[in-house]
Amino acid sequence: MTERQEFFRTAGTFREDGSYEVSRRGADSAGNAKVFQSFDAMARLFDRLPDEFSAEDVGRTGITGSRRHLLVRHFAEHPDFPCRISLHNPLTAEKEAEESGVGGSDGNAEVGAD
Repeated sequence: MTERQEFFRTAGTFREDGSYEVSRRGADSAGNAKVFQSFDAMARLFDRLPDEFSAEDVGRTGITGSRRHLLVRHFAEHPDFPCRISLHNPLTAEKEAEESGVGGSDGNAEVGAD
């Protein structure tokens, strides 16, 4: 293990071989984890999901069982993924519009004179 980030219900581990493991926080069995080839591979999965997605949508990518719910929660908890849990039953997340953090609505920075 090289770096582990813990969130409310999930954890993410950047492993020495370059892979990224998503697990239930505090769990120690492989049944509570999903390993991706890299963090970017998980990010690509997120990008392919619809704007509102459920565990069922995650399951369409070939991920099975409780790992589907684990990933919905991890996407919502991890700060690199702009989404939030919108429904708890069925577990559903909604992607949020990304803000540039720069100035007005035209994308130009507002500069004030002091």
